[in-house]
Amino acid sequence: MKRLRYLFKSPYFLIFNHLVRWTLLTIPVAIVIGAVVALFLWLLSWAIHFRFAHTWLLYLLPLAGIVIHFVYKLYGKSSEKGNNLIMDEIHEPGGGVPKRMAPLVLGATVFTHLFGGSAGREGTAVQIGGSIADFFGRLFGLNEQDSRTVLMAGVAAGFGAVFGTPLAGTIFAIEVLAVGRLQYDAIIPCLIASIFADQTVAMIGIHHTAYHIDPFVSQHNFGLSFIHFDYLLLAKIILSSVLFGLASYLFAEMAHGVKNISLRLIKTTWLIPVVGGSIIIGLTLLLGRQDYLSLGVDAQFADSVTIPSAFHQGGADTWSWLWKTIYTTITLGTGFKGGEVTPLFYIGATLGNTLSQLLNAPVGLFAALGFIAVFAGATNTPLACTFMGIELFGGEYALYFAIACFTAYFFSGHSGIYSSQRIAIPKIFDPYYGNETSIGQSIQRRRQFLSHSLSRYKDKWNKK
Repeated sequence: MKRLRYLFKSPYFLIFNHLVRWTLLTIPVAIVIGAVVALFLWLLSWAIHFRFAHTWLLYLLPLAGIVIHFVYKLYGKSSEKGNNLIMDEIHEPGGGVPKRMAPLVLGATVFTHLFGGSAGREGTAVQIGGSIADFFGRLFGLNEQDSRTVLMAGVAAGFGAVFGTPLAGTIFAIEVLAVGRLQYDAIIPCLIASIFADQTVAMIGIHHTAYHIDPFVSQHNFGLSFIHFDYLLLAKIILSSVLFGLASYLFAEMAHGVKNISLRLIKTTWLIPVVGGSIIIGLTLLLGRQDYLSLGVDAQFADSVTIPSAFHQGGADTWSWLWKTIYTTITLGTGFKGGEVTPLFYIGATLGNTLSQLLNAPVGLFAALGFIAVFAGATNTPLACTFMGIELFGGEYALYFAIACFTAYFFSGHSGIYSSQRIAIPKIFDPYYGNETSIGQSIQRRRQFLSHSLSRYKDKWNKK
């Protein structure tokens, strides 16, 4: 009897019990999330191709924005906070994640894409995952710590399922919560959830876009036979990755800036999406092309600039990345729904295409590096993005993926698309950053500094 009691208290039994318990808890959650994400991806594809066939729908984008605004105002409650609400609940459990978040964000995102808004899908999938996971957590009667873990598993499931990258989904869920810190206590539930959600999507028959890096010759050894590494290519990658990080910073600042300026200048809140939708229509008419609407994955016309086209010579224009930045930050900053990640893929891939022309570098490789590095900088998740590169493009260039993602991560500074993301370890050990506890606080601090600087210059000008 004593031996039996000792066995039940042994660390190996506790580990085994933990694994079995979380496997049984996580699998049903992951399957439901995977099924809903599959439905979402199917509806999204239908909406995008329906708009391709009915281009006049773009002119109803302001009206669609009004509908989304009032639906969230009447029924959304705290759902309006989106991914930041899920992060807040993981950091400090409180009111929970509303069950209505999943259907609301699913419908609003499909609606946004149906009428041409430039948005992504990751945010929607993560919110679907978080909402369903929170529902199951309450159903199972989990305590505060376990509720936090199942929420993280929901994030992993949503992310892994929507992109077909279960390993990246796992790492993303434990990395995105805090800059510089990984939440390893939830890694097993996150891995199980991400794998089963991804497999559910695959079994339903939803397929993800396949990307390919064309082979290239790399032999810049400066005539020295003992050098077996292309250091010139490495230098080009580091330089480009700095620019990828700055592009991440620009996107994050514009995304927050558009939202704040809109709220400050337009007091009648339902007019904000009307203005945003009207600007998108005006820009599209001005440019004479619809390449920067919606996801940017499927081609509306043979010569459309898309993420897959950016992997080939001449597949992107010089400023495609900037136009997509403008379109997406206006769309999301004025109240339309969707994620930021797929537009970040587009921005990174097209910027990589442009830089490859300027630096005489392999187009496919640089498009892939931009694809993951701009995302890494904007979300502060360089490790997850490195694994995403390996899952999407293969492990042959894993070293280049890591260099690009971590360089972009540092050069994006203390910025990011998630204001609730905590700063556990600053990117730079300097007293200036010591008091910042979140990305939102960092953004607020920069705004105050800019406002103070402008007021000083204004006072000096008035004195003259």
